[in-house]
Amino acid sequence: MAGVRNVAVVVGSLRKGSFNRMAAGALAELAPSSLRLSIIEIGQLPLYDQDEDAEPPAAWTAFRAQIKAADAVLFVTPEYNRSVPGVLKNAIDVGSRPYGQSAWAGKPAAVMSVSPGAVGGFGANHHLRQSLVFLDMPVLQQPEAYVGGAGNLFDEAGKLKNEGTQKFFKSFIDAFAAWIERTAL
Repeated sequence: MAGVRNVAVVVGSLRKGSFNRMAAGALAELAPSSLRLSIIEIGQLPLYDQDEDAEPPAAWTAFRAQIKAADAVLFVTPEYNRSVPGVLKNAIDVGSRPYGQSAWAGKPAAVMSVSPGAVGGFGANHHLRQSLVFLDMPVLQQPEAYVGGAGNLFDEAGKLKNEGTQKFFKSFIDAFAAWIERTAL
């Protein structure tokens, strides 16, 4: 093992009471000591505009540096219209540019989609995976994490209240830790 791995956590929801942010927090609490999870905020990123590449906004530069400094990336996202929210797509675009200088390239990744609906954000999860393939990010394949019924999973403090869900989250984050060790550059 290579010691502690820094994992950038990108949450695809900006909502204050976001189930996805709660899920990211639960994963951080359940993570093995070999992982240090840190949420990287994306709400402040100006929309990507190639005209700004020569003199990028400070928020782009800071975001890219945070992603580059991470050993791996965990995406936790809701589903909007069978895809990822626009704010997450913008963060992906900001981090991938300018062309040939992607901050994402080669970083092990995992995707968890969290939704109040029964399908658990399946469409967003798979749509995001398509982008990650192009970005040259080896993505954890199993266990797949489509978490439905999110409105019933967390207590008022944002903690998981179901032991079965806790076990699943634990198995997911443990599998991601092993994946990072197998695939990290």
